[in-house]
Amino acid sequence: MEVRPSEKLAGVAYDVRGPVLAEAMRLEAEGHRILRLNIGNPAPFGFDAPDEIVADMARTLASAQGYSDSKGILTARRAVVQYHQSKGVEGIDVEDVWLGNGVSELITMTLQALLNDGDEVLIPAPDYPLWTAITTLCGGRAVHYLCDESADWLPALDDLESKITDRTRALVVINPNNPTGAVYPREVLERMVGIAREHGLLLLADEIYDQILYDGVEHHALAALAPDLICVTFNGLSKAYRVAGYRAGWAVVSGPTEHARSFLEGLTLLANMRLCPNVPAQHGIQAALGGPRDIGSLVLPGGRLHDQRDLAVRMLNDIPGVSCTTPLGALYVFPRLDPAVYPIADDEAFVVDFLRTEHVMIGHGTGFNWPTADHVRIVTLPAVEDLADALARLGRFLESYRA
Repeated sequence: MEVRPSEKLAGVAYDVRGPVLAEAMRLEAEGHRILRLNIGNPAPFGFDAPDEIVADMARTLASAQGYSDSKGILTARRAVVQYHQSKGVEGIDVEDVWLGNGVSELITMTLQALLNDGDEVLIPAPDYPLWTAITTLCGGRAVHYLCDESADWLPALDDLESKITDRTRALVVINPNNPTGAVYPREVLERMVGIAREHGLLLLADEIYDQILYDGVEHHALAALAPDLICVTFNGLSKAYRVAGYRAGWAVVSGPTEHARSFLEGLTLLANMRLCPNVPAQHGIQAALGGPRDIGSLVLPGGRLHDQRDLAVRMLNDIPGVSCTTPLGALYVFPRLDPAVYPIADDEAFVVDFLRTEHVMIGHGTGFNWPTADHVRIVTLPAVEDLADALARLGRFLESYRA
């Protein structure tokens, strides 16, 4: 008897770990060394977790064998509250915090608790594709509002507002943005909040990169600008604290929560059903948020992340027919390949060809729900010499591709 997949999976895609990764794994099985520039995982590139996080987890391991409260341990939730209060978010306490096995789990739970079949969610294009995939899996419809490359990838607010219908439930704001690295100025966020206020939308703020900022830019917490609106803010330890494998994330609900009681009851029900988050990882949260934030030394001039970003932007812009906006945050570049120079019809096939030829794995732009096959996403985590080698290979490949 044939076992068929659920119809719920129709239209669901997560190309960050899709067919390109499968081809990379096949090549690795044949003995090839593949440089993976497709996913923001700091550990393989020599970014170690801060010692105090590992020490706290190790110290509490013997007492972390049982289930915790379904929302998470109290000390970790209190640290999350204090962190967001320091960013200007008021009126929250530990009961407004849900800990999770990474932000991905909490995004899934939130959209499961929110969406009915046919409900619409406004999601940026390009996006982190989990948002689109989970919206679809939950029976909703992802509606993509464009970000403007010519305006440093800031949201095109007229396009955003034109896509609101009577089925629109929520507005997703990814800031700093993955994959573009855009960091939204306060005035842009205030206009987005105004649109949400006018149309009665729930705000969903993905702020996982809020500490990875370059060139002195400031991150503004969306919830701090919208105290009169329900806002769910997602964050965690995986990027700024380099512990992606620990799966330690959180969601904070702020605003007039008395207007969202049934939604929050649903979120609590889902939290109860998964029993609890990973308990050992929860013990790293207080140590991380209460300790020194050494990410600052990495994003300043002379720091690894800063210098790798600068190298990537410079080398990409030196390739004929390639242009790259300088990211102000996060761990990626999202360069454009001029269609007049590189007539790419299928960007997934393009990155597979590059992978097979040069043994470097990058992401194709349409995998991030960008509408045209003229961008790629490249992770900037490798050390300068490795990143320079990978980008030189890309330049060489593009030269032959153009020829």
